[in-house]
Amino acid sequence: MYLGSIRFGVLAALAMAGVLGGCADVGWDSGTLFRKPVDVAGRTSGYTYSDLQESRQARPVSDSDLVDANGSCPAATAAGSDASASSEGVGLGMTECEVVARAGPPNSVQLGRNPNGDRTAVISYQSGPRPGIYHFERGRLTQMDRVEIAPPPPQVAKKKPAKTKKPPTGNNPA
Repeated sequence: MYLGSIRFGVLAALAMAGVLGGCADVGWDSGTLFRKPVDVAGRTSGYTYSDLQESRQARPVSDSDLVDANGSCPAATAAGSDASASSEGVGLGMTECEVVARAGPPNSVQLGRNPNGDRTAVISYQSGPRPGIYHFERGRLTQMDRVEIAPPPPQVAKKKPAKTKKPPTGNNPA
């Protein structure tokens, strides 16, 4: 009986600490603790994003971080990265060439300027490991849109040739 009341007291104290701790300002920003939404059911179908935080975005974007109208990056950047798509993810805040290095050569590139005169780029992938439309402003990824890709054509099963009955051999009264 005595042990049960101690457990109850400990549980009550923990519950009270949790309730009071929820009201306290401990200096944690919910954005830093939970950067990505939790998808327990796995409905994202492998299409995920990551936030590169401010430390990665602090580096200024240079001309070597920007793609040209063909979707190519300068030789220095291309030499430093593998020509084929990387298995690493793509995250908001990445530069144009970082995305191209990870997603591979794009299907189309649209370069322009926004009303403020800042560079914009829209890089599209219709297939590959990360199909989607990637929107950039001032050389940094700001938005990703999913594109629906056509399902692979159904596999046609090869049929075995039908067995033919051989006529009986021997005496056949006809």
